[in-house]
Amino acid sequence: MNNDDFLALPYRPNAGLTLLNEAGKVFVGKRIDTDGFAWQMPQGGIDKGEEAEAAALRELEEETGIPAGLVEILAVSRGWIKYDFPPEVAAKLWKNRAGRPKYRGQKQRWFLMRFKGQDSDVNIATAHPEFSEWKWMAAAELTANIVPFKRGIYEEVLAQFASYL
Repeated sequence: MNNDDFLALPYRPNAGLTLLNEAGKVFVGKRIDTDGFAWQMPQGGIDKGEEAEAAALRELEEETGIPAGLVEILAVSRGWIKYDFPPEVAAKLWKNRAGRPKYRGQKQRWFLMRFKGQDSDVNIATAHPEFSEWKWMAAAELTANIVPFKRGIYEEVLAQFASYL
């Protein structure tokens, strides 16, 4: 696939979650499908006909075991925030019937949530686990601890939610 064809692909609709604990630290999980340095905040696709907020709450429970009743939504990102996959990542992810990348990246609506539960309410051993481990991380440390191609989007999310962090 040439670069022009890649750039013509659509963005996958996605919901991202910035989950804060009582101390103001952010939940991050280490991706189960990637070796090494791959911490990230929870996120996931928005199903056809699903609202972004509903997707965010669904993804929260699917990835962390935390039910919607244990969070309070504090803020939502202004508009969609987009990022492109590196071509080698796009080639491994969602593919069309011809085996080619289906998306060039993701467009995300981010939700800032306050966690009202206890650490014991977190359960990453879900039906389809995405994380091998998790921890609370200071917001200022996030961008240095994620995959490089997501740094720009994390910087934008943190800037939009700065007054809460």
